[in-house]
Amino acid sequence: MPEIHIDMDMARLPRHVAVIMDGNGRWAKKRSLSRIEGHRAGVKAVRETVTACRELGIPHLTLFALSKENLQRPAPEISALMDLLLQYLAEELPEMLDNGIGLQTIGDWRDLRHDVVGCIIETEKKTAHCRDMILHLALNYGSRAEIVTAVNRLLEEARAGKILGDVSEEIFTNRLFTAGVPDPDLLIRTSGEMRISNFLLYQMAYTELYFTPTLWPDFRREQLYEAIISYQQRERRFGKTGEQLREEGGRNGQ
Repeated sequence: MPEIHIDMDMARLPRHVAVIMDGNGRWAKKRSLSRIEGHRAGVKAVRETVTACRELGIPHLTLFALSKENLQRPAPEISALMDLLLQYLAEELPEMLDNGIGLQTIGDWRDLRHDVVGCIIETEKKTAHCRDMILHLALNYGSRAEIVTAVNRLLEEARAGKILGDVSEEIFTNRLFTAGVPDPDLLIRTSGEMRISNFLLYQMAYTELYFTPTLWPDFRREQLYEAIISYQQRERRFGKTGEQLREEGGRNGQ
């Protein structure tokens, strides 16, 4: 394993890191390259981030790979993105199997190109037994659409008599795409933009947000470590006071 930054506390790593991978187009424009070349360069950052999270032992990594809004981009760019996704899944499958990385996809990805849907299904099946780390790819994803989908599922179940009485938070979260997955502890967004862009709105109620000016193709393990160290320097109170947390930590022997 590569040397870990001396300031990182290996006992306080996030369980779930989510990433908005932004800046491929701007990276390419700065170099007078096509947007497609920017996306291709971004794949290298994906590989390094997945590898680094696996080496650290982070159980869940969610990458915002394609939003519903992204599908409004020119058709040649979308086609190239689909080709890159196919290439990535094919090339990374052996590494995922060797390193115990399972693939789970969230969003309305079944509406994507037929060959892409087939490849996703096949990769998820082949890595279903891998549980050392789960790589969640958000494809054709929008959080508002996810919430509306969950509400409609609940309405259907209520009409069928499967739900009686009030809907609890637990019942609702179990109808989201991320059912059974812990909420993100840390969100990283690259490229200097400071918004969450319709990404995991419900799930990120208490997520720590980290924004970096680094464009996604330039993001490497050093930038990941910096984000995690920033996360570890924060006090996560979840509505409680700092004094309460310290008292609870004392009672728990921490």
